[in-house]
Order: sequence, then C-alpha cells, then structure tokens
Amino acid sequence: MKVLQGKPLAVVLKVIAIALLLSILGTLAISALAVGENFIAGFIFIAMIALGVTYLTKISIPMKFFLPGMLLLVAFVVGPIIYTATMSFFQYQTGNYITKSEAIQLIGEQGLSPDESGTAYDVKIGRGPGGDLQLLVSDILEEKYYLATTSSYKVLEPDSLELDEFAIAIGAPDFKLLSDDELATFDEDLGATKFYFSDDYFLVLEGFDLAAVYTQTLQYNEATDQIENIQTGDTYFDNGRGNFQSSNNPDEILYPGWRSVIWLENYLQLVNNPDVRDPFIAVLIWTVAFASITVITQFFFGLLLAVALDKKIRGRRFYRIVLILPYAIPSVMSILVWGGMFDAEFGAINALLGTDIAWLRDANFAKFAVLLVNLWLGFPYFYLVSSGALQAIPAELAEAAAIDGAKPSQIFRQITLPLILQILTPLLIASFAFNFNNFNLIFLLTGGGPRNSIDGEVAGATDILISYTYRIAFGTDVENLGLASAISVVIFILVATISLYGVRRSKVLDGF
Repeated sequence: MKVLQGKPLAVVLKVIAIALLLSILGTLAISALAVGENFIAGFIFIAMIALGVTYLTKISIPMKFFLPGMLLLVAFVVGPIIYTATMSFFQYQTGNYITKSEAIQLIGEQGLSPDESGTAYDVKIGRGPGGDLQLLVSDILEEKYYLATTSSYKVLEPDSLELDEFAIAIGAPDFKLLSDDELATFDEDLGATKFYFSDDYFLVLEGFDLAAVYTQTLQYNEATDQIENIQTGDTYFDNGRGNFQSSNNPDEILYPGWRSVIWLENYLQLVNNPDVRDPFIAVLIWTVAFASITVITQFFFGLLLAVALDKKIRGRRFYRIVLILPYAIPSVMSILVWGGMFDAEFGAINALLGTDIAWLRDANFAKFAVLLVNLWLGFPYFYLVSSGALQAIPAELAEAAAIDGAKPSQIFRQITLPLILQILTPLLIASFAFNFNNFNLIFLLTGGGPRNSIDGEVAGATDILISYTYRIAFGTDVENLGLASAISVVIFILVATISLYGVRRSKVLDGF
C-alpha cells in the first residue's frame, strides 16, 4: 500500500479495479486449465498481461481505448471463426466427439461380455483396513461368500459374517460398509470399476446391491494401435477417419470414435455427395432468392411510404406512428403471432378469407408466408431510413429540374432514387447479409419446413443456409458438426464476397 500513498483517489480506485479484474480473469484461467481448455486459458493469461501493462503503465495511451474492443473482437468474433474453420476439417459428429485416448478407454469399458451362465451375485460395497474398495459377495444358492478387491478374491467362512434374513452378507471382519452418501459420491466410478473374480473374469456392479461376472472381449494393443477381440481373434484398425474398423468387414466399426482430421472431405461432400449436394444447392438458391426479394420488397415498400408521407397531409404524424409499430414490437412476438394467424384450422387469415389453405404445410404457400412476414417486420426500418434520406436531399435539385421541365416521375427516377440508393446502399448490403442469416424468422415461423422427415429429408422447403446448417448440427439423429462447420465457412465466404462486391460497385467508400 505504500506505493499508493499520496496518489489521487482516482488512481487508487483504478488500481483496485484492475486488481479485481485480473483476479477474476486469473480464476477463470485456472478453471479453464483444470478442464483441459488450454487455448482459452492461454488467451486469458495473454489478456491479463495486456490489461496490466496497458492500464498500470503509460506505455501507450491509445491502447487504453482500443484494448477492450480488441480483446472482445478476438474472443467473440475471431476466435469462433477460427474454431469453426478448424472444425470443418474434422470428422466431428455423433459418435466422434471425444479424443482417441478417451475413445479407447470407453471401448475397453464397453467391450465386455457376461459369462456363459449370466452369473450375478448379491453384493455390499465397502472398504478394507487400508481404505481400498471391496465387494462383500454372497452366493446364496451355494451358500458361499467372498471378499473381492480390484486385484484379489478371498473365500470367507459364513460363521465370521453378519447375515440378514435372506442369508445375504452385510458385514465381515475388517470390512466397513459404505453409507448411502458415500455411495452417491462414487456412483460413476463404481460402475467402471472391475473387481477380481478369476484370471479371465471379473465382477462389475449393476447397481449398489448386485454384481455380474464379465470377461473382457475387446482389448487395445498399444504396440499395433489396434483393438483385438479376445474371443474371436478379430482385429480393428484405425481407419484414419476417427474409428476402429474391422479388418474382415469394412462395414463393422467400433463406437465411440474420436475427432479425426479428414481435411477437405466435408467441403468435397458439398460437391461430390448427392445426398448433401442436392439439398445444399436447393437451399442456397432459396436463400439468395429469399434475401434478395426481402431487401427489394422492404426497401421499395418503405421508400413508397416515405415518399407518400413526405408531403404535408392530414394526420401524417399518426400515420408515421402506426407505420413504425411493427418495428417497435419484439420480432419474436410478431413472428409467433403471425404463425398463429397462418394456422390452417384456427388461423385468422383463413377465417378472414374464407379459405382452408394449409399455409405452413405447403412449400409454395410457406415461402409466401415467410416473405410476407419478413416484409411486415422490415419495411418500417426502410421507411425510417428512406425518410431520413429524403430529408438529406437538397430541395434545390428537384426545383431546378422542375424549372427545366422535368416531370415528377422523371425527377424521382433520375434524381431522387439514384441519390437515395447512393445513401442507402450500405444499409441495403447490411440488410441482405442479415436476411441471408435470418435464423429467427425461419426457425420460429416454419421451422424450415415443410419437409418429408419420413424420407430422411434434412432440408425443408423454407430452410435457408443458416437454419439448414443448424439442423445438420443439432436437429437430426447424427449431429454432423464438421459438415455444419464447413457450410458455416461457405456462408461466411458468400456473405463477405457479396457484401464486398456491393460496396465496391456502389463506391460508397471512395470518399474515405
């Protein structure tokens, strides 16, 4: 504290705040290390050093303003992009989530077979004098009792045991029974513990009071990097795709597998695999059409209203308030309300029109519904920005054109519209990028459907690329995160390319 003596109060508070922040970050870094997230821990440590050097010294005054934004940009934008791009090169799907060492361990734990008789015994779980786990085994049919550890098996005399009314041993010399609370803490570990029974067999718990006799069927050979079936002699080799595959039958694969590098295979599936390529192309075409039609309709409808209300008419203020209401209401609520209105049986739209159209169960009607709802949600925004753009256009231009004999329609086409487009082009590009990834609308209104799930269709009629990607990653029995990551990278490249092309063509950045 002597260092802070004589310092202004603001400096003292700054040092305290930085110290608290670094303490919190240090705790998070240690927690990340504890669960094996080394990259996250490394980033946090680097951030701590950068924060300490920047705010506790005077090395760079500008960095005091830029550093928070830079760290957040790396953590929440750059980091996820790099991670997604990296995972697109992996076999990363259901059954291939974990590491190879974890997969080998699980295969070994699951590669068990019961003995031929399906033998099972009543047991009690406890500890020996040295604190090691023990099973007090009761063979009530043969009236024999044993004490099993992970490495030995000892026959006990019935006279030395405490038996219950069913002749099951519940106590033995130097055997301390575990309480219910202790059993709860060991629940997962006990299920994977093997207690010795004979050279080829062991006991595995199937509850806290029952153990069955098993033998190891699958065993990993570290020297050959293969899994061997001890009973049949079959071998399973690493197929380079994150699984052990049978040497005799290529279709026989052991699960679980592990994340394995397959390089460009996920991307090549988008071109070579008809089951992936055909729905991807169909969804891509609809996504571009959806985003384009949405931007065009929202812009021109908003501009039309802005031009109409730019003139002095009675009740103009009231009309403006009404027109921005869809923009003021949370979009989630609006989408859900529209979904109810489009209901085939009880919806307000069919009731008003006197029809029985299955709006959300027919592909064409569902697409129309999606476009209509998105127009409703988006036109107030373009009305507002178009109104502002109209106010920014000098009135002298229109007056000069009128003096030269130009008609109002000519003034609008040749002066007003080009100037508005020049002003609003960045917003149009941003709107296109937003609607290209408008997940909320599709997910809440149609769920991407209609689709024929019985025939295994993943892509629905109204799915756009982002909702299609979400379904591949989380919406099917086989959650293919690697393929979803590849499609996400493609989406990023498409949106970035289209946006950059639009910006260059519009020349909106030429003045910067």
